[in-house]
Amino acid sequence: MTSMRPWRFVVWFGTVSLLADFVYEGARSVTGPLLASLGASALVVGVVTGAGEAAALGLRLVSGPLADRTRRFWGLAIAGYALTVVSVPLLGVVGTLWAACVLVIAERVGKAVRSPAKDTLLSHATAATGRGRGFAVHEAMDQVGALVGPLVVAGVLALTGGDYAPALGVLALPGVAVLVLLVWLRSRVPNPRSYEEEHAPHEHDPHEHEPATPGSAPAALSRLPRAFWRYAAFTAATTAGFTTFGVLSYHLVERHLLAAAWVPVLYAAAMAVDALAALATGWLYDRHGARVLVVLPVLAAVVPALAFTRTVGLAVAGSLVWGAAMGIQESTLRATVADLVPPGRRATAYGVFAGVVGAASLAGGALTGALYGTSIPALIAVVAGVQALALVLLGVSARAA
Repeated sequence: MTSMRPWRFVVWFGTVSLLADFVYEGARSVTGPLLASLGASALVVGVVTGAGEAAALGLRLVSGPLADRTRRFWGLAIAGYALTVVSVPLLGVVGTLWAACVLVIAERVGKAVRSPAKDTLLSHATAATGRGRGFAVHEAMDQVGALVGPLVVAGVLALTGGDYAPALGVLALPGVAVLVLLVWLRSRVPNPRSYEEEHAPHEHDPHEHEPATPGSAPAALSRLPRAFWRYAAFTAATTAGFTTFGVLSYHLVERHLLAAAWVPVLYAAAMAVDALAALATGWLYDRHGARVLVVLPVLAAVVPALAFTRTVGLAVAGSLVWGAAMGIQESTLRATVADLVPPGRRATAYGVFAGVVGAASLAGGALTGALYGTSIPALIAVVAGVQALALVLLGVSARAA
């Protein structure tokens, strides 16, 4: 029996994510302009931001199975958050392009370390609250931080005449709060799996009591359900055709559509849309299942058609559509994984799922960055084609389920 009710755990964990998003989304809101100020091209921005997402997702192939084998979910979550909140303040003071690129990727590595463990901890509580609603509320709280962080960065940039050092340095304060709150939450709920066991006491995971040996990872992968692999294929396809905000913000600044200080404000608005989209699709998911995901490839195809114009209004609208697509990616996609895989393999599944998506993110970042420098109409057409393929794969996955 835990000392905290499931919804309270979801809300407190959401508060951790709120503060963490304050930190790293504040930094990510200016990644494109920051790298450009250090001499980066659109291709470099696309590759670095894509590589960062690939690191955040691909390295979970290691951290996910590690979490399942060691059962050190809290330790991995705390270590990952610590790496992120240390990397961000340093980003504003390094002063060279290569060092900034390293720190952008290091911040994402922190996410790779913590995410399978964090999602597994959260999935146990959402077994009692409803998967879609629990993950949606968590994502919505994420986006409160993702809204406030960029606004704070924008305000400091405006006050300092575009100096990135204080703008990113101020993010150290919520970073400290993240670590303090995590340690407290662990002391209150050392074993969140009890939420799921209390909710479904007769459910049995046949792999729960297998010995945890270093060589067990390949076997663990082979036991993941076929439905999981079909779903991962759909997600990889839609992610490969998804534009990163780094390239979007590069376009806005380099084409003189927005001043660099206004980019974080737009990013904050996109995060508000993200939260609303997460809540809406989470609610629909609990009632109608994974079919609600059909909207994701449609939104992803619309983003470049709007965002890469030379009209401020359309470019802003494209960025807001990007935020809606991100809300679905960060909430409902994760909720579906929890419903496809039993608890004893769930961290591994989150790691594999993220690894597949990470490879697609790297490909997508490089693809959109390269096509942006070559032909924007070609970029729009290629993304539309990739998202059409994603819709086909979603249909196959749904029919086979």
